[in-house]
Amino acid sequence: MTDDTRLHSQPETTDTDTLGKHMRQLVQLRWMAVLGQLLTILVSHYGLGVELPMKAMLSVLAGLVVFNAFNELGLRLKRKIRTVELFMGLLVDMATLTIQLYLSGGTSNPFVFLYLLQVGLAAVLMAPSYAWALLGVATLCFLWLAEAGRPLDLPQDYHLGIRSYYVEGMLICLVLNAALLVVFINRINRTHREHDARLAELRQRAAEEEHILRMGLLASGAAHELGTPLATIAVILGDWRHMPALKQDPVLGEEIIEMQTQIQRCKTIVSGILMSAGETRGESSGETSVCEFFDELTTEWQSTRKVREFSFQNLFGDDVDIASDTVLKQTICNLLDNALEASPDWVGLEVSRQDDMLLIRVIDHGPGFAKEVFDRLGQPYQSTKGRPGSGLGLFLVFNVARILGGQVRARNRLEKGAEIILRLPLDALQLKEA
Repeated sequence: MTDDTRLHSQPETTDTDTLGKHMRQLVQLRWMAVLGQLLTILVSHYGLGVELPMKAMLSVLAGLVVFNAFNELGLRLKRKIRTVELFMGLLVDMATLTIQLYLSGGTSNPFVFLYLLQVGLAAVLMAPSYAWALLGVATLCFLWLAEAGRPLDLPQDYHLGIRSYYVEGMLICLVLNAALLVVFINRINRTHREHDARLAELRQRAAEEEHILRMGLLASGAAHELGTPLATIAVILGDWRHMPALKQDPVLGEEIIEMQTQIQRCKTIVSGILMSAGETRGESSGETSVCEFFDELTTEWQSTRKVREFSFQNLFGDDVDIASDTVLKQTICNLLDNALEASPDWVGLEVSRQDDMLLIRVIDHGPGFAKEVFDRLGQPYQSTKGRPGSGLGLFLVFNVARILGGQVRARNRLEKGAEIILRLPLDALQLKEA
């Protein structure tokens, strides 16, 4: 299973993209209409012997080509598209169709039913007010053609059935209308589904970010509250180490040292929480390098965790300067802690580089991800540990990766255990100069 997380855009951008896709589909449809009209004019005039004002009809077609070319250019320039532009484009299409029908038989032309295509597209693409307006325009155009149009000099051969030129024209018009509506409406529905999926993703991310904010406020408050008792315990343990009665017991002395180590670890965690919240306890983030960062991280992680065997491979290559980020450090420690819980006997960490990406690979020899957790990996409280509040580690890892513009991939290994690969752009990790 792969879960890719990237930076996201705002809903306004999504709406603009949807209108741009609709405009692109209209432009493509208009090119098809130009080709269809050209073929129809040439076949009718030269193939069927129907007398048509070729110069005037081809001039109208050339004007439509120029109009569509400007629309194509606007799309290539990635200009913001508005709904009124879609409406104006359909009006131009309807005006072109009306002129062509006027020059080729008016309402007696079987292709008069192409008005339905324009109104149908408006109903799918735009608000009802635009669709009703276009329907009114189509009605007026039809009434004008009925009064002013010049009927074609065609034989009255309706009794011939499908061999009648008029019936054949109506059949072509029906198939053309139906085919274009099916193709175009399916494309529009697909665009709407993508738009809805994008909005759902944005809502999910907003909910996750709100959840993270609440956790951050809670963690920051807890860190403030824990600072004083941790300092008090550290002072008491320091006094105990110098008490003669306790100095004579080496086992108790070792336990006091272990307690001091764990207290120091708690103070480091508190410092990291406050630093991430913008409230430092005296430490400050500075510049380091990839190799130095991981050497320090693995040394600290091994000294504060009881892991039987830890394999660290640094395959990064030429070192690169990055910021010493406590959030990134905590993210990798979360992955290692999860691997340690699943596999107390062995945990592996591999650091490498792929082009401009930093690859962090955490491996364990545990039972792998359970299916119910694997299917919802990266969502909060997805854990089989059975403890209240568990399952936040990977949730935070996925969100940190998304904020940094990276990706998280997880899989159960065929041989044994599980593997998580964290891909982060090196540019996002470098210390930005003022």
